Amino acid sequence: MAKKKSKKVEEKTETKKKKKVKKTTGFFAEFKKFINRGNVVDMSVGVVIGSAFGAIVTALTNIFLSICTWAVPGGLKGLISVLPAMSDAQYGLGGIQYFYSNEIQAVLEKLKGMGIDIDQAQLLSRYTLHGSVYVFNGAAIIDWGALINAALSFLVIAFVLFMILRIIAKINKLKLEAEAKALEKYYQRHPDERPVPEDPAKPEPTEKELLKSILAVLKKNEKRLAKEAKKK
Repeated sequence: MAKKKSKKVEEKTETKKKKKVKKTTGFFAEFKKFINRGNVVDMSVGVVIGSAFGAIVTALTNIFLSICTWAVPGGLKGLISVLPAMSDAQYGLGGIQYFYSNEIQAVLEKLKGMGIDIDQAQLLSRYTLHGSVYVFNGAAIIDWGALINAALSFLVIAFVLFMILRIIAKINKLKLEAEAKALEKYYQRHPDERPVPEDPAKPEPTEKELLKSILAVLKKNEKRLAKEAKKK
């Protein structure tokens, strides 16, 4: 009895192991099929190329904007608007919300006159540099430069994609025309192999036409039955 029980236990463990192996092999087989799909590979290639293309567009946009904002202090990053302070946390040291990079010493002297004795490192640690303007960390700002950069990047990417798709459409059109010409030349040399043009499909009958045909069939049947009745 003990041997039979041990054999049954062994058989159960073996069947469980086989099921686990089948599940794992089935899972990996499905995963392999998923990876080997063409659309997944194409999509991954498109993502990589898209990220690289985005970096190129960003660099070109920054160059263009740097040229356009040449006269602005600090360039594109200096295109900000500091909003008025609405609370004590937004006023800045001595009520100074922002100052230009060439005014650091003047600001330090002004703060000393107010009784605030700090050095340059302590001062700059409480302000963030935007282009050539230091803005107090608690102040609210509108970053016009980031908005312009995003808008121009979108326009450049949209224009480049439009041109690429247009070129691809032209290439495909020329390819189809060339294939059609080559096929026509082949059929001219081998007229027996030219396929017979199919007849255009007849339009489906309308409801009125169907009703008329049904009435005509019914009338024919009535006449036939009447003739048969007269003969009898």
